[in-house]
Amino acid sequence: MKYQLQYKPYNENSILIQWPSLIDENILSDILNFNQILRDNLFKKILYINNAYNSLLIVYKECEFNFKEEIKSMESLYSSSLNLSNFQYKLWEIPVCYDVSFGVDLELLSREKQMSINDMVSKHTSSLYTVYFIGFLPGFMYLGGLNSDLYFPRKASPRQYIAKGSVAIGGMQTGVYPTSSPGGWNIIGNTPILFFDVTKDSPCFVSAGDKIKFVAIDHNEHELITKQIASGSYKIKNHLYNG
Repeated sequence: MKYQLQYKPYNENSILIQWPSLIDENILSDILNFNQILRDNLFKKILYINNAYNSLLIVYKECEFNFKEEIKSMESLYSSSLNLSNFQYKLWEIPVCYDVSFGVDLELLSREKQMSINDMVSKHTSSLYTVYFIGFLPGFMYLGGLNSDLYFPRKASPRQYIAKGSVAIGGMQTGVYPTSSPGGWNIIGNTPILFFDVTKDSPCFVSAGDKIKFVAIDHNEHELITKQIASGSYKIKNHLYNG
């Protein structure tokens, strides 16, 4: 399926390509497909490409180039492009402890949603989430797929400190804080998994298009996995995802 794309100069050496303003897996698939086509065809010119829910930002190595000609070239590539169909996405199983000592907003959400904490955890772990892109913080995943029963507004006043690994809900989204930071999402648990590790060749192991499955663990399991990660003996469960 082809979309009506908009191409806009973003700054002196960047072009922004926009898809319809929807969080949609078909759009994500088209974005990732075109991303790879641009990398394959314009690799000599491009410094890097970033994707978001419905856009690609192409940053050029040089500041002086003809925007109109570049956009015309991209339009031609898109109109003639085929689905590469060679992407291999992974499904990652992420252990999360939903104890209230970690999930400091669980009781608040339980009261406001008139739902037991166990039901909330069940709904959060029963969904399969799609990684749309990485942003905000290094390793922060923007995920689609949150059960609508769990939608809850972000806090009016963000916290100054949220612990690394905090699993949270903000509006229609859920995610994991990869590092300690300020933030306005509602904290429902914690994972010991490191989503950004500068000591690794690939600091963030997750890619756009991958799937995330949250798995509930207790406090003891959280402590054990934390120690295993520190010793380098823990391996995150994952397998190729074929839909």
